[in-house]
Amino acid sequence: MVVTLPDLGPLAWAALVVGALTVGISKTALPGANTLGIALFAAVLPAKESTGAMLMLLVVGDALALLLYRRHADWRVLARLAPSVVAGLLVGVVFLALADDAGVRRVIGAILLALVALTLWNRRRASARGSTTRGSHIAAASYGSLGGFTTMVANAGGPVMSMYFLASRFSRQAFLGTAAWFFAVLNLAKLPFSIGLGLIDLSTLALDLLLLVPVLAGGAIGWFALRRMSQRVFDVLVTLLTIAGAVYLLL
Repeated sequence: MVVTLPDLGPLAWAALVVGALTVGISKTALPGANTLGIALFAAVLPAKESTGAMLMLLVVGDALALLLYRRHADWRVLARLAPSVVAGLLVGVVFLALADDAGVRRVIGAILLALVALTLWNRRRASARGSTTRGSHIAAASYGSLGGFTTMVANAGGPVMSMYFLASRFSRQAFLGTAAWFFAVLNLAKLPFSIGLGLIDLSTLALDLLLLVPVLAGGAIGWFALRRMSQRVFDVLVTLLTIAGAVYLLL
């Protein structure tokens, strides 16, 4: 069987390499950074096909994150999120089967911007009361369902859940450890759906194989950077990266 790669120019391949780098960085240092990768993949490939192309790279990134941060997860938070995430994931499967590429991008961009505003408002209100959203079942249901939906539709669940973990005031290690387990399980669960929808095939895997090294390099860069990053800088960068990715998807 002959496996063909997309017919892309040098600039398109450069965009894919940068996108793959952001996957590694997002898993080991800056959750939400892969929103840039999502945007770059969507600019080079059709939006739905780009979802499948990035999924296997995210699985590799998940393995890196588990290797580094698996012991820092908050399992109570993960258990609280599980039911709503599954519901959102199933809605995402239906939406992805029916929506066109432009609809996918605009819906995700609008959701991300709304979540940034909601998260910043919740953090400010929680600071005034001296509490967090970590124990809130309403917050878990809201963010969890949106996280499941957006991760199925456009691999954009990272920014959504980043906003939840940010609102919960996780430390950097707890943030990355909880996110590592969350997305490792979720991305593996997405594989059968993505294959069934025709988003992953042998050509997709061949493309991802070429982009494996940039993912690993991005993971190393992220691990090195996180060790020199303060909690405040971490929080600000996660928020800014989410906003930038949302604006791009809308435009």
